[in-house]
Amino acid sequence: MTSIHQSEMLGEPVGGPARGPVAEPVYMAGGAPALGAVPDTAGAVVGIVGLGYVGLPTALALAEAGSTVIGCDVSEARLADIASGAVDLLETDHARLRRQLGGERLRLTGDPAALRAADTVVICVPTPVDEHLTPDLSAVVGACRTVVRHAVPGQLIILTSTTYVGCTRDHLVVPLAGRGMRVGEDVFVAFSPERIDPGVALHAQETTPRVVGGVTPRCRGRAAEALRRVAPYVHAVGSPEAAEMTKLLENSFRAVNIAFANEVAELARELGLDPVEVIDAAATKPYGFMPFYPGPGVGGHCIPCDPHYLLWQLRARRIHPPVLDAAMTAVALRPSRVVERAREVLAEAGVRLSGAKVLVVGVAYKPGVADWRESPALAILRGLHDAGAYATFTDAYIPRLTLHGEELTSEPMPAAGDWDLVLVHTRHPGVDHGWIADHPQVLDATYRLTEVSHRRVP
Repeated sequence: MTSIHQSEMLGEPVGGPARGPVAEPVYMAGGAPALGAVPDTAGAVVGIVGLGYVGLPTALALAEAGSTVIGCDVSEARLADIASGAVDLLETDHARLRRQLGGERLRLTGDPAALRAADTVVICVPTPVDEHLTPDLSAVVGACRTVVRHAVPGQLIILTSTTYVGCTRDHLVVPLAGRGMRVGEDVFVAFSPERIDPGVALHAQETTPRVVGGVTPRCRGRAAEALRRVAPYVHAVGSPEAAEMTKLLENSFRAVNIAFANEVAELARELGLDPVEVIDAAATKPYGFMPFYPGPGVGGHCIPCDPHYLLWQLRARRIHPPVLDAAMTAVALRPSRVVERAREVLAEAGVRLSGAKVLVVGVAYKPGVADWRESPALAILRGLHDAGAYATFTDAYIPRLTLHGEELTSEPMPAAGDWDLVLVHTRHPGVDHGWIADHPQVLDATYRLTEVSHRRVP
């Protein structure tokens, strides 16, 4: 396995996901489900609420599959960016966007009343955490409220945003009942967690299985029919709550293993070993081991956020999960550990961190994406600044970012800089990093810069 960033999907078993015994039916693409015949939904009208990194690819996949898509977003700027093609997508999705913008199957709107024309409404809004790592439910609560207000009889509503266990009932089922709409008879509700891996073509929607939990068997069946348009198969579980917990488990599992990989990396360094060499060797075992790799921290929209939805819910019940709690604490502290390691590397060279010129190479949260939200690079840059260093960045995908209320601009000619330390955070594909070897002090937080013999690692 080569050059894997911590925020990517790590350690997928070869040959696809394990398929153990299940109590509910599994709807296979191209086959008949256990709950009756599946109608041809190619002409269905689907409303997508939220056109971000999940909603837009979902809208494009559905449009390509033959559905008419109403893409609804509250941000006029986002709608304008989509209409102009100025959005961060896989090249395959850019091609889809160009085709659909020139056709009649994709309609962009900021008016939620347009959702009344949809047979199916899919909610794809962000569920971040705030600066205190507390879930910020404002977007998902607002989106659910909007969808409920415009719901019409016969409509299917699928929530995909990662959230706490019970959110689907709290914010869709209960308010729909308040409108006098019987879920499972008048309107149909399900939860199906999104599985989008930005920047990784290998994990396209049409090759990634989906999980769905309906409020009733009819809800589950309707949702499975809709999702079969864009997934190789749909795995049904017995309730929305089971589907909600599934997503929390997926990303909590990754967080725990990444925290341990970072711990192993530091132990290996103390013992004079290359942690990647050790992990690669362990990964040759065909059973009982799944490789996760160390890095500068955890970025993206899932791993740094999703487990906190579970921790938050458990704290309210006065339940303490020690393994997950410790892992998320380690995840949060990882960037500060990288800063401390920068201090150590500079000190060994006789340079104080305060006043040092430090260049961070790559600030995107993973290779191949132009997205720095939740990136550990931000915490690393803040830590360097707080320590008195002159710290800036270079990133071929990200021209500027905001830090401490100030705008930083990517260094256009990083090779020419007289840097006391080059800290490698993200290496984008297709970008020449050969110049890094010319700098005497290199801290490689990717653990993959093997061509630089004098590099140090966190």
